[in-house]
Amino acid sequence: MEQSRARDTPAPPPYAPGLCVGVPYAPGGAVARHVPEQARAVVRADGPGAGCVPGGRALAGAPEQARGEHTHSEPPALPPAGGHSVRRHSVRGQILAALRAALAGGELIPGEVYSAPALGTRFGVSATPVREAMQQLALEGAVEVVPNRGFRVAERGPRERAELAEIRALLEVPVMLRLARTVPAERWAELRPLAEAAGAAAATGDRAAYAESDRAFHRAMLALSGNRQLVALADDLHRRSQWPLGAVAACHADPVADAAEHTALLDALTARDLTAVETLVREHFAGAEG
Repeated sequence: MEQSRARDTPAPPPYAPGLCVGVPYAPGGAVARHVPEQARAVVRADGPGAGCVPGGRALAGAPEQARGEHTHSEPPALPPAGGHSVRRHSVRGQILAALRAALAGGELIPGEVYSAPALGTRFGVSATPVREAMQQLALEGAVEVVPNRGFRVAERGPRERAELAEIRALLEVPVMLRLARTVPAERWAELRPLAEAAGAAAATGDRAAYAESDRAFHRAMLALSGNRQLVALADDLHRRSQWPLGAVAACHADPVADAAEHTALLDALTARDLTAVETLVREHFAGAEG
């Protein structure tokens, strides 16, 4: 009798619409505007409605609801290649980029503690990708973990900024002098658009945009050394010196003048004027000591 009743009962749909409603996205949120549209569509991956997106569509690899067959002893299906695991990694990267922009722009306040669930609500995603992104930021020194509370945004005092500037100078000044002797003029000409982009970002007054374009210019210069480890280490130090907004303001009290130094440096490098190169690079870092 029980088996007959199970056969006669229509199978439910492969999702439960009531469980697939995402966290509402607040379009007016200052931080949330950095999140791409596809990131806002992701819902809780660690709670009710896991594996679903708004509107009830099941994600690839998400287990279906019961269809009348016994499945308790079956292991969960692995997500196919290019499925849920890749999507989740993509969302984590988008949230990481958004958090970096919010840090550089001063939208996350130095010294304040933020929980992953609260930030997830602001971004319109679950807490999981936010927590994973925050762990990466902790490794980069932008935030620190506060047990049972969340993550505290790092504060950069004058001494720490000066220490970071000193380390950057120790790394980059010798490299730039070597490149000034060996890199042909046409290679420096290729970096002019990056210097111009930094100048344009500075002119808008958007410190977050300038911070990113400033790092892009320095990465491109150091990349001519062919030393990828040097580029990665210098970029990490550069990023640390820029967070939070107060550090960016201290490093670049006048972003327009700071951007103009990029052009002057390219001129000196093109002319192979080693004295001018060393002076410009050292003064650039001296300004970052605040």
